[in-house]
Amino acid sequence: MQMSFLPKIDRRATQKRVEEALETARIYKQIGFVRREMKNTPAYEARYHGATNKTTDATADCAVWNVDKEEEIRVLTERIERAVSRLGKKEREIIEKRYLEDEGFDYIVAGEVGLSERTYTRIKARAFYKLAFMLKLEVLAEEQDPVPV
Repeated sequence: MQMSFLPKIDRRATQKRVEEALETARIYKQIGFVRREMKNTPAYEARYHGATNKTTDATADCAVWNVDKEEEIRVLTERIERAVSRLGKKEREIIEKRYLEDEGFDYIVAGEVGLSERTYTRIKARAFYKLAFMLKLEVLAEEQDPVPV
C-alpha cells in the first residue's frame, strides 16, 4: 500500500465549494457587488405590546453588512485570480473558460481547448484539487474504521 501525505478529501463536497467560490468571483467581476437596501416601511397602525427594551439600528447593520461583504468578496476574487494564475496552462485555460469568463458547458469548453472529454475531465479534476488546497476550500473525507466482525 502506498503512503500519501495528502489527506483524503470528499470530492463532491470539495467540488461544490470550489464551484461556488468560482461562481461568486465570476459574478463579482461581471456585475460587481449587489448591495442590500434598507426596507423602511412605516406602519400606521398602533402597536400594542410591552416594552422590549431592545434597540436596533437596522440602517447601521445594513451598512456594515454591505461594507464587510463587499470586502470579503473582493478578497476572495483576488485570491481566486492568484490561485488560477498559478495553475498549469491547460488547467488555467479550462477554469477561466468554464467558470470565470462564460457560463458554458463542459463539452463545449473541451472542444474549444482541443481536448477529448475524458482528458478534459481529468485535467479539470486536477485543477479543482489544486484550487481547493490553494484556497483552503477542501472538505476532508471522514475516515471510516472497519467494522469489527
